[in-house]
Amino acid sequence: MRIPGWLFIIAVIALVAVTALCSVGSYVFAKQFAVDLGNSGVQVASFQDFLRVQPTPTFTVTPPAPTETPLPGETPAAAPPAEALIAPETTVDPLAEYTWNDPRRVNILVLGIDQREGEDGPFHSDTIMAVSVDPARKAVGILSIPRDLYVTIPGFTQDRINNANFIGDSNAYPGGGPALAAETVRQQIGIDIDYYVRINFEVFTAVVSAIAPNGVEVCPQEEIDDAHYPDGSYGFLHIHFPAGCQTLQAEQLLQYARTRHGNSDIDRAVRQQEVILALRDEVLTTGGITNLIAQIPTLYSELSGAYQTDLDLTQLMSLATLATQIEDVQTGQISYLHATDCMTARGEQVLCPNHSAIQTIIDQTFNPQPDLSISELRDRALAENATVVVYNNTTTTGLASQTREWLNARGVSVPSQPGNIPEPSGTPTIVRYYTGKIWTARYLAALLGLEQDRVQMGAGDGLTSADVMVVVGPDITDLIAAQGG
Repeated sequence: MRIPGWLFIIAVIALVAVTALCSVGSYVFAKQFAVDLGNSGVQVASFQDFLRVQPTPTFTVTPPAPTETPLPGETPAAAPPAEALIAPETTVDPLAEYTWNDPRRVNILVLGIDQREGEDGPFHSDTIMAVSVDPARKAVGILSIPRDLYVTIPGFTQDRINNANFIGDSNAYPGGGPALAAETVRQQIGIDIDYYVRINFEVFTAVVSAIAPNGVEVCPQEEIDDAHYPDGSYGFLHIHFPAGCQTLQAEQLLQYARTRHGNSDIDRAVRQQEVILALRDEVLTTGGITNLIAQIPTLYSELSGAYQTDLDLTQLMSLATLATQIEDVQTGQISYLHATDCMTARGEQVLCPNHSAIQTIIDQTFNPQPDLSISELRDRALAENATVVVYNNTTTTGLASQTREWLNARGVSVPSQPGNIPEPSGTPTIVRYYTGKIWTARYLAALLGLEQDRVQMGAGDGLTSADVMVVVGPDITDLIAAQGG
């Protein structure tokens, strides 16, 4: 599916989206943006330079046709409408002069900081994502990095990766916290960072409220209950999300994405990318676009102190132009497939990276394989020799057994008896992979006619020792019937 380029910007780098749309909507608004950026310390081209490069509309004046004196008894011909005499030749496009001409990949580090009202910092990074834009392939990859990943922060100490921003700001590191975080990602993760965007969660809630004033649907597979969610005033809230699909408002959606309930940062990274995809679906609707454009002036004034970036105005505009050409968005997470629980000398629970496995997920996210045929997927699945189980995630008896028999009939070995999800949520069918054997998971999804976003990482849920699990939902009967079952 072709994804509008500015969609990636809205979902991942909310500030850039607002910037681009503001500039398109109004020269006056672009002027104010340049002034605001200059006041905040970001060097930008002057608005006079910005205005000078805009195309000037030209008009051709068509001379009136010669008139003739009518003969006696004739009615004079009607004159053409006045407006028809002026024919515009061009339409002004504020983005036309801004192009991203460099064909090389550009990597942007997105940091979400836990900034409470009235605080000046320094701050830890609550969310860390590397966004890789490949202009040649018209593709974007988004990789979530867990904040508990235990790394060496260059020039300082071993610590959680989310402390890099804090340490950089605290120690006057050249470029501050974002620069040290970027260097840490380069040395420890293996991703060269070109630019950064650092935002607080005010940006998230403001943009979500604009895009989806009626809320966004998410579908947690399991119940989420967190009695210790930070309330922003050094206290706690008790938040609860039942299993199954539900619509959440902006503040609830932020809580859903940030809660550490479950498998710590790993579960949270999965939820954050679920939120990104849900926002994508919302923005693809006409209402989402209209809602955002209508609230741009309000958003812009609200977000004036909620971000920091080293992208200047020209780069932002050029990225916006490039983004309109984006054709593919891939997502990935550093998970328990790529890191393991470990303990520091201070007795702190952290995640120790497996660097070779991390390189694999980087390649899968930033350089994905092209779409493969069902036979090609089958060949790769056979080479993995994965064990497969089927679990029922509904209250309808027999669906897992029916699915197991259907898979066996198509040459997929499912030797174990089917199981049941302990607390079935009734969400749609998905395929989980536990040990990195993603080709088997993708093959099973293709057999069932599932989109690739139904293939999910399942490590750490404690349900099975198998490599891959088909989690059967209430849609399974229709899925099997559609595939000739």
